[in-house]
Parts: sequence; C-alpha cells; structure tokens
Amino acid sequence: MAVPSRTSWKGFLKLSLISVPVKAFTANDSAGEVHLNQLHKGCNSRVKYQKVCPEHGELKSEAIVSGFEHQKDQYVVVDPDELDKLRTKTDRAVSIDGFIPADAVDSRYFAGKTHYLLPDGVAGARPYALLCAGMKQNGVCAIAQVVMAGREQLVLLRPLGRMLVMTGLHYPQRVRKAEEFESEVEELSFKPEEVALTNTLIAASKLATFDLDGYSDQYVTRLKKLIALKVDGREVVQVKDQEEPKILNLMDALKKSVAEAQARLAGAPVASPASVAGEPVAGAADEPADKKLAPSTGRKKGSRKVEG
Repeated sequence: MAVPSRTSWKGFLKLSLISVPVKAFTANDSAGEVHLNQLHKGCNSRVKYQKVCPEHGELKSEAIVSGFEHQKDQYVVVDPDELDKLRTKTDRAVSIDGFIPADAVDSRYFAGKTHYLLPDGVAGARPYALLCAGMKQNGVCAIAQVVMAGREQLVLLRPLGRMLVMTGLHYPQRVRKAEEFESEVEELSFKPEEVALTNTLIAASKLATFDLDGYSDQYVTRLKKLIALKVDGREVVQVKDQEEPKILNLMDALKKSVAEAQARLAGAPVASPASVAGEPVAGAADEPADKKLAPSTGRKKGSRKVEG
C-alpha cells in the first residue's frame, strides 16, 4: 500500500554526529470513529459553541490569541512566533539521548500518540536502515526528545520490521506514583491449594497464538447498529444479560474456572474474543416496523421511548 502523502512532521533523526532526514506519519487512525453531535433535548437543534469576549461580544478565530495569567486578571500574550525564536535548529531533530533495553520503559508512561518514522529522501535511507537493523540486533530501543506541535516531547524509538516507530512518553512528573494507591490493596497470605489452583488456571488459560486483529471496537459496532435502527424507525430493545454462575466461595470458583479452561485445551468449542465481545447490547424487536418508531425526519423526535 502506498505511503500517505501528508506527513505529520519533518526533521532529522540525530545520534552523535549522525543526522538522518526523516518524516513522521501518525499511526493513530480515527477514520472508523463515529462522532455524535450535541443537540437541544427539546427540539433536536444542534448546540453551538460561541467564543465571546465580555467587552466585545462574539469573536472570530483570527481575533483570538493565547496568554498566561501571571496575576489575577493580568495576562501576558504568548505569540507562537516569539516562542520559535527561543528554539534552535536542533529542535527540528529527534535527538537520541541513548539506547535502553526494549522493556526498560513501563507502559504507564506511554502517552498514546505514535508515529511511523521514515527516511526522507535517498540520502538518509542507508544510515536509517543501518540504525534500525542495529537496534533490532542488539534488542534495544532509543530514548529521545523532539519538539512537535510546539512542545518538547519525550519519545521512545522502537524498531518494527524495516522501520522505526516513535511513541510519545509522559514525563515522570506527569504520572502519579503507584505508591499513592498501593496502600489501598490489602497484603494477604494464601493457602497452598489456592496458589496451586491459580497457577493451574493461568497455565490452562495461556493463548497458544495471539492475534490483536481478532479484536475490534465494539462500542463503534453497537453505535452504528443503534444509529441504523433509529434511522429505519425500528425499536431498540434491551438484550438479556447472560446469567452469572452462582459460586459459593473462591475455591469453588477456581475449581470451576480450571475445569472450563482445561476443557478448552482439550478441544471443546470456544468462542473467539472477537465473537464474544461482538454480542450486541441492543437489537431490533421482531414486530413490524410500522408498529415501532416512525422513521427519522430531520429534527422531528420519535414518540416511542428508547430503552437500554
């Protein structure tokens, strides 16, 4: 598949005296998301958000600047162009501080924004490929800093196939320490049979193969189903929950769970994660459509109550 033509960022990958021109493409794809609008409950008109100055009324975007409140009701305007004057050309570089073991950074610090980092032009192709191959061979990642979207960011560079992946990290000061919460978890002792059964359950529940593609966003799937039902004027009914098994105590729960897990290992049919997660939370009732909600007509509201 062809690489998208629009890059999120261009600059240099810098390690010591080596400088490689690179371009970044965001790895996060929001194309499959369903966006809902806020409406007035009374008439279904869309809610508008206006930016208003208490002295001059509604403002256009070009009349709005950013500022910092240094005293009560006293602001200093911060101009992006002025901020750029405080940056050097090296700010356009992914500056590698050094290499660390692949598992050195705890996932708590991952900020959720990932980019594919590719060589930009023929000149950078060889040093880029050599660096990527060396990182794979040594089992390391790189810790680096880069300025993106006007802010300095801490990032983790990882080799993936023939390319590098850049993932944003939270600075340690932005992540609450686990010690703040660990005291809320009671320290307990366990019976040997409880430990043995738990270990057996874990061993029997290990996945022989794991494919992340088998999982999908079921919220979006259900939301699309709900929208289709509403547009078609069909009633939305509550799907019945599966009855939870009645377990008397922890040991009974462990024993029954182990038995189920061992049955799966023995080849009993088991639903895949995707199919289990894909059970709908709402469905259409079986009566004729003309007895249900009238088809949606713009901003007119349906007369039947939607449940679930």
